[in-house]
Amino acid sequence: MPGDRPTLPPVRLLSEAELARDALAAPLLARAVRLARWAGPTTRVGAGGELVDEQLPAAAEVLGLGDELSEGDGEAYASEAWRVAVDTGLVEVDDPDENTGPDAAADTEGHVTAGEQLGVLTSGGPQDILSLWLDALDVVFADATAPVLDDLAAAIGDDGEIDLASLDWDPELEAEFLEGVLGNLYLLTLVEGGGEGPVPLPVLAASMIVPDDMGEPTDDILEQVSEAMMRLDDQFRLLEPIGLVSYVPVDEALMVEDTEDGPDASLPVGEEDVARYGMVRLTPLGLYGIRSRMLEAGVDAPAVGDLADKDAHALLDGVAHFPELSARAETEQWLTRRAPADAAHELLAAARGTDPGAPLRRLHCQQALSLVGAEAEAAVREVLDDAELGGLARVWLAELGAGDVPPPPESMIFWLAIDTIAAQLDAEGEPDELQELVEGLVGQHSGFFEAAWRVEHPATAEVLEAMGRLHRDRAVSKDARKAAFKARSRG
Repeated sequence: MPGDRPTLPPVRLLSEAELARDALAAPLLARAVRLARWAGPTTRVGAGGELVDEQLPAAAEVLGLGDELSEGDGEAYASEAWRVAVDTGLVEVDDPDENTGPDAAADTEGHVTAGEQLGVLTSGGPQDILSLWLDALDVVFADATAPVLDDLAAAIGDDGEIDLASLDWDPELEAEFLEGVLGNLYLLTLVEGGGEGPVPLPVLAASMIVPDDMGEPTDDILEQVSEAMMRLDDQFRLLEPIGLVSYVPVDEALMVEDTEDGPDASLPVGEEDVARYGMVRLTPLGLYGIRSRMLEAGVDAPAVGDLADKDAHALLDGVAHFPELSARAETEQWLTRRAPADAAHELLAAARGTDPGAPLRRLHCQQALSLVGAEAEAAVREVLDDAELGGLARVWLAELGAGDVPPPPESMIFWLAIDTIAAQLDAEGEPDELQELVEGLVGQHSGFFEAAWRVEHPATAEVLEAMGRLHRDRAVSKDARKAAFKARSRG
């Protein structure tokens, strides 16, 4: 019965205004903005747009990095921030080759002017600021997937050129691996309930390398995990200043131990050991950033609130396979934009149907109506005689504590039983709770299967087959399978 389902759970994002504030507070972007405001016509840059060496001490001082970092680190941070400012359009650097003045032959430096994106900070809205931050994230992502400096240095030939062929580096594979790691981190964050706790780096690396069907990892696999962890350690150190992650790096003492005793081909097991191997967590801004990259790549990555402006049919289909809390949050947002009575009528109309997704729509309709409350009662009473909605209406009214609820005819009782089990099968497969529901229904109604196979519901045969699988009594299971055969033979 399940149709197309989203590949990821829905994410609950902060508002755009809150995310934009986080973006502006990200250390690397904040530094890039400060340098863009500091730069002017006298700022000296090289032919590639980079700050010349003589300019770096002044840039580090502007950023307040002169005293608090060891010699050279402040200038390195300044150089990195400047590159972000150039690549995001916060500053513009004229190509010296375009200079046609009288000193053009001797001019090997670019000329700096304020970029158009600098105005976004004062005149743009939250979306503009987030777009600027995403551009900065692209810059950092490219840096994170570039070859490590030691490898680059070793690849420089006698002519001073980098021999790319000698590098054990494939830019596409590097980018694909890091995208996969961030995608797994995104999924782990959602599954673990909003990212309240960090993910151990060994777990993240293993999620990319250890096959799902592997029992005890081999030494070769463990060595690959260890190498991936060291690479990810470098990459997360780069990604943290842009605000994507909160990261506790690998304990440097471990690297000394590996050097002295050789590489340790094992995974840490204790909590204290795991923490020493690095811990990473996506920030709220990071959740937004990774989801944006996924959407750009064509991945179905829903967010709570996506359905608020859709009709009731889209809402009920959309939340069909959301986790319970996400479905409730999505429905609450949808309801806030509609009058209670109108929402109730729209939900009930959308719940009708004989398509495979209809039973689950009716289940979520009932749950949505419970959020509307007593103001939905009039709309619910209008469908008491409806063949598809009458049973739902009676259950809802009973839960509300309403009086004067007519008893359902026997045909409606059995139709509702089939519809309810069909919805549960679509939602969760065959969990233990459904087994209890099946055994309870059969126990309450003598001759259940003799009546059930006659129910005019498109899922009758499928439900009866599932009841045969779920019921623990062999005789009852046999009766269920016979009833399923009769249901299939009927039409």
